[in-house]
Amino acid sequence: MRLSPDDIILWHYGFFKLNATIAVTWGLMFVLVVGSALITHNLSPGLRRSRWQNFLEIIVTAIEKQIQEVGLRHPEQYIGFLGTLFLFVAAASLGTVIPGYEPPTGSLSTTTALALCVFVAVPLFGIEEQGVGGYLKSYAQPTAIMLPFNIIGEFSRTVALAVRLFGNMMSGAMIIGILLTITPFIFPIAMTALGLLTGMVQAYIFSILAAVYIAAATRIRKPKPEPDARQ
Repeated sequence: MRLSPDDIILWHYGFFKLNATIAVTWGLMFVLVVGSALITHNLSPGLRRSRWQNFLEIIVTAIEKQIQEVGLRHPEQYIGFLGTLFLFVAAASLGTVIPGYEPPTGSLSTTTALALCVFVAVPLFGIEEQGVGGYLKSYAQPTAIMLPFNIIGEFSRTVALAVRLFGNMMSGAMIIGILLTITPFIFPIAMTALGLLTGMVQAYIFSILAAVYIAAATRIRKPKPEPDARQ
């Protein structure tokens, strides 16, 4: 049994190898880019809108609402990054209904890349909001003793993001593969439907955790007001 789509080698030449993870990842990105371009090609500001535009606006509005509820004041600044994370992981999960398809999120290399995107985006958004000095100062909050622990936390949560998504997605694919070999076909269909639900939940959790980390990095700590000398 394959533990990862990395084991499926589609083409290799010497040192270079093209596995299913790379092929499916680029295929998903191509579908998302082309699909978004087609949907947004002829947007209408009026009341007469296509079904695809209505569907797109529902998704965008829902993502903006979730970002705002996390605590980010201007969700439109972050929807490009967080929305793309959610759509990619969700699309990778929806593809499991295709026979022979293996989600790229079942590979630790893909989930690590997604986690590294969050790792890079958090300080970038933090610096954009607070400036370099203000963001670096947050590592020493509430006291300078917390500096090494906050730095370790940056790396540990990146590892946790990658391993959490990888473990949940790979375990679902493995369970379905095992059931296909020992049970009739009808039961794995139900498990596939459950896997779709699990994949959507994982996409939501991953994007929300990324939003929480960005919200923590962009939160501006206001100085405490000085006590009134007249009191």
